[in-house]
Amino acid sequence: MNTKVMSIDSLALPANNEHANASRPSQPVPFLAAIPEADGAKLNSGGISLSSGRRVGKLLNGVLNAVLPPALGLLLLIVVWAFVSQTTEYLPSPTTTWLSALEIFSDPFYDRGLNDKGIGWQLWASLQRVFEGFGLAALVGIPLGFLIGRFDALQRMVSPVISLLRPVSPLAWLPIGLAVFKAADPSAIFVIFITSIWPMVINTALGVASVPQDYLNVARVLKLSEWKVFTKILLPAALPYVVTGAKLALGIAWLVIVAAEMLTGGVGIGFWIWDEWNNLNMAHIIVAIFVVGTVGLVLEQSMAWVANRFDYRKN
Repeated sequence: MNTKVMSIDSLALPANNEHANASRPSQPVPFLAAIPEADGAKLNSGGISLSSGRRVGKLLNGVLNAVLPPALGLLLLIVVWAFVSQTTEYLPSPTTTWLSALEIFSDPFYDRGLNDKGIGWQLWASLQRVFEGFGLAALVGIPLGFLIGRFDALQRMVSPVISLLRPVSPLAWLPIGLAVFKAADPSAIFVIFITSIWPMVINTALGVASVPQDYLNVARVLKLSEWKVFTKILLPAALPYVVTGAKLALGIAWLVIVAAEMLTGGVGIGFWIWDEWNNLNMAHIIVAIFVVGTVGLVLEQSMAWVANRFDYRKN
């Protein structure tokens, strides 16, 4: 049996029917297509919201993991500090120390004479000495480390001297500096230099010695000059070790300067701490301890960032 299929157009009313022409749109409205689009938009919007919520949750989780443990550690330190201050006469409480810190940092750069300067000037003088001693140690220690790592005979000759001088206490060098330079400021710089040079020498030599021998054999076959070997092979391979040694050396330099300035006097954070001890102002001493620790942390993290940037093993 044949079934006649009728089209939609055949069911339309005649064109001369004014009511039909008025009610019929010029183009068919895709209602059925529009509804799935709306549903899809809702689904996509829900998917975006769910994905954004997950990303925000991961971000908050990472922030909490990074911030919450250190905050709890500091809170525990403050609680122990507050408890101990109640049992000791000369140890100020955290509240007293906080009020002293507000007073100190209200005008950190005042200048009332040679021995009466704000903590900002004291910190600036210490940083200047640190970077001068650290810079001199880098200028001497890094090239010496390359030479020691490159030539075995030089390594065998210098290694006993380094092993002998490296364990010496930093303050043991201060009388020698005073005897040679006859002044406190260059003596403190000398102490920083002689104590921070060893990590750079040792780490640089270790980096050069870690270069595979095959690389040097290829350079010998190609008849590369010593300068080409240094710039193309040794320096790229040893650079992470050099930066790591510089990070260790900078930490040692900042550690040494406080003790050196306590003995030499003048302007500096170490002298400021000793002067406040003579005045029996323990709150100012604790503020200075936090300042020294904060600056040391910033220097360490800065050098760690530089070390990671130049470490090809991580990048």
